[in-house]
Amino acid sequence: MGMGWALHIHILAAIAWIGGSIFMFALGVTMTDKKAQKAVYPHIGPIFGYFEVVALMFLLGTGSYMITDYGLIELLFTDYHSEVIDALRIKLWMVLVLLIVTVIHFVIALKTNTKERTRMEHLVSRASSMLIFFLNLFVLHYAMVIRDIL
Repeated sequence: MGMGWALHIHILAAIAWIGGSIFMFALGVTMTDKKAQKAVYPHIGPIFGYFEVVALMFLLGTGSYMITDYGLIELLFTDYHSEVIDALRIKLWMVLVLLIVTVIHFVIALKTNTKERTRMEHLVSRASSMLIFFLNLFVLHYAMVIRDIL
């Protein structure tokens, strides 16, 4: 069986993940009224969070499948270099950082959804949100680089 289905699901999940990230980033930047934030985020946040977790699971699953199906998994752990392998290594390192930052962000979001955040929680939440946003753009770039090569 070809990999077409995995690529299509991967792209749809990427659209959901990155599109959601862009939406939440735009919402965070434009919604400056603290009262409005407190009214909106407790309702949107959990729905968005669970939706994004599902998208992320599909991304990780289909990405792992495609790496294995293309026979690239073995090459990733050697000193072999090529355009595809080098771009894939960079993308996967960014995905790892993205996963760690996302877990940190989600833990803070779940812990403080209906409570007042400490200054540190607020700072880490905002910084992680911004980092997720920018890492998504870099991961997307490397996904396009890899696809162009293949």
